[in-house]
Amino acid sequence: MTSTALTGADAAASAPTPTAGPSRVRRFAPSLSWLGLVPFAVYVVLFLAVPTVLSIGSGFFTKDGSFTWTNLTALVDPVVLTTFANSAWLSLLTAAVGAVVGALVCYALLGMSPEGIVRQTVDAAAGVLAQFGGVMLAFVFIATIGIQGVVTTFLKDSFGINIYPNGTWLYELPGLILPYIYFQIPLMVITFMPALAALKPQWAEANLTLGGTHSGFWRHIGLPVLAPSFLASLLLLFANAFSSYATAAALASQGSQIVPLQIRAALTSETVLGRENLAGALALGMIIIVGVIMAVYSLIQRRAARWQA
Repeated sequence: MTSTALTGADAAASAPTPTAGPSRVRRFAPSLSWLGLVPFAVYVVLFLAVPTVLSIGSGFFTKDGSFTWTNLTALVDPVVLTTFANSAWLSLLTAAVGAVVGALVCYALLGMSPEGIVRQTVDAAAGVLAQFGGVMLAFVFIATIGIQGVVTTFLKDSFGINIYPNGTWLYELPGLILPYIYFQIPLMVITFMPALAALKPQWAEANLTLGGTHSGFWRHIGLPVLAPSFLASLLLLFANAFSSYATAAALASQGSQIVPLQIRAALTSETVLGRENLAGALALGMIIIVGVIMAVYSLIQRRAARWQA
């Protein structure tokens, strides 16, 4: 009878594997940090989501609640198209002027210390003036260059200069250009300054080391890098002007030259062009335009953020 001896390796292999004990399951206590977002979420729902849904939804119904497409057909009416065109060129003009002047201000501030009094003063002033709009801004322009404004009276009495030779342009569509530029420039300073400050000095040093010039740096490096940020800021300024209402409503009390004023006319009159609830259709048109602009702005800003890290 032959007996087979198990080697150490075989014995270890054939030995029963000890079963692992009961695994401990980690139990995570629910986090309550999300509660901090509740006030903001309630604010967004009540003052942004609900008014947007109601304003858009009203454009698809008549005064008695019946569904209709008639209100949307008003968007191709010549009068409504004219108001959209007026809003577009006014927003584009003021955005372009604000973007160029604001970019020049940012360039002038680039050589100053961020902790210096000039830089801090301009930054603080830009933050305040960018939000200084509405009825307050309209009152400032009326008191300054209105028909009986301080500057108007001074120029007329002292130098015989009449800034209103052909009517009261301040209270018409051209009169909105100066007030809009007033808050567009500081908004450009706020949005474009971080991109300009993100230009690394090493890029300029490398350019000079390789035999480049100062103008060559801006032509081949600086401007191409800043172009996405500049275009994104320009789109933001356009959307800001396109949706502005209070300043225009305070200055242009007569007529509906731009879309926000046309919406006001639709809300304050029983019928506009024979259609009820036209304000909802106009709001839908504005939301579509601003939505497209902000979507393009987001895409461009995402590309520009690569150079601001």
